[in-house]
Amino acid sequence: MDAVSGISALSSALPTSLVGASTAAGDGSSFAASITGAVDELRGLQSEADALKVAAVTGDLNDIHSAMIAATRASVTLELVAAVRNKGVDAFTEIMRMQA
Repeated sequence: MDAVSGISALSSALPTSLVGASTAAGDGSSFAASITGAVDELRGLQSEADALKVAAVTGDLNDIHSAMIAATRASVTLELVAAVRNKGVDAFTEIMRMQA
């Protein structure tokens, strides 16, 4: 697998609200909408993973792999959203430091 196909496969696994989220200069509403969409998608992934966990524990789930995949997707998405949030806070802190 070459690097380009690996990147395109990775971007297809990311939440759609984070892929291709381009903003116009000075337009913060698009960025806010992207972050809101990412958080909403994260909630959906976590609730899906929780439902599959409950189904696995109660014995209603025949394929444990789907529960593990859903839990891993929710975990990775949470880490991605937290990293974006941390970078945003770091950028804000740096801007405030430059103004002082």
